[in-house]
Amino acid sequence: MVGTGAWGTTLALMLARTGPVTLVARSPEAAAVINGARENVAHLPGVALPEDVLVTADEGRVAAARELIVLAVPAAHMRDAAIRISSMVRPDTIILSVAKGIERDTLARMTQVITSEVPIDQGRVCALSGPNLASEVARGLPASAVVGATDADVGAQVVELLSSRAFRLYRNRDLVGVELAGALKNIVAIAAGAADGLQLGDNAKAAIVTRGLAEITRLGVAAGADPLTFAGLAGIGDILATCTSPLSRNHRLGMELAAGRRWVDIEASLPGVAEGAYTVQAALALAERLGVDLPITCEVHAALYQDKPVQDSLRDLLSRSWKDELAGL
Repeated sequence: MVGTGAWGTTLALMLARTGPVTLVARSPEAAAVINGARENVAHLPGVALPEDVLVTADEGRVAAARELIVLAVPAAHMRDAAIRISSMVRPDTIILSVAKGIERDTLARMTQVITSEVPIDQGRVCALSGPNLASEVARGLPASAVVGATDADVGAQVVELLSSRAFRLYRNRDLVGVELAGALKNIVAIAAGAADGLQLGDNAKAAIVTRGLAEITRLGVAAGADPLTFAGLAGIGDILATCTSPLSRNHRLGMELAAGRRWVDIEASLPGVAEGAYTVQAALALAERLGVDLPITCEVHAALYQDKPVQDSLRDLLSRSWKDELAGL
């Protein structure tokens, strides 16, 4: 397990139910803090780490992973993480990405980043996505997720390793759709948070979520995804959780923008990475490449990087010309 954020730590807890887990921190100092407290106070406070979770900064420890290596680092750091472990991965190991983003320079999905750096069969690299607010899963509250894997047997192995009575997993061979849905819903969550911050009401937020899902689906299908994936856990499931929960960092970012704060001032104050802010530029570049219109994504980008007031962004979305609801789908 590489990455000691809230989600990486939560998944380490879940894997520890069946045996020892190595959790790799970014530095010896960070590992020492977590080991000393036997708790990830910074990202998952109040949840004790069992003895079977070894926290270390030694990435060489992942070489001992015979079954599964989980990469739980921010999308912007995925390539560096893949490079660092590339010489340690066994041919029969499965690599699971749990990052939800698109690489800005290459427009690659996270599994594409991994397979470009790690000498392993592409079918053994998969992704986990869905409505998974880490603190709820860590507390044992019921949740579901989907494992995107082109190899059905690989997907089944991950399901068996991670699932429990409280955490129900499904498989989906549409890896493209699972990854794009997980990455793009964060952008919509920023817009939904802004609507909440402006107290526009549930009708307005429902419209943003629904139309956001429509543009996510348009882009995903243009990239080769199965449209039904966006009606599943990685699509509508994740977008509902991320757009409505106060636990969502992307939703919180939107609320902060609605309060008149600028992204450059908000970034350092968030308790973790709001991936939508880093994905929005790559999403627009991918949409341009594929000839897809993403109006909500465009306005989120303007609010984040052009200091456009979110009130103006929402007004411009509402004043767009009339069209058929299913256009482009």
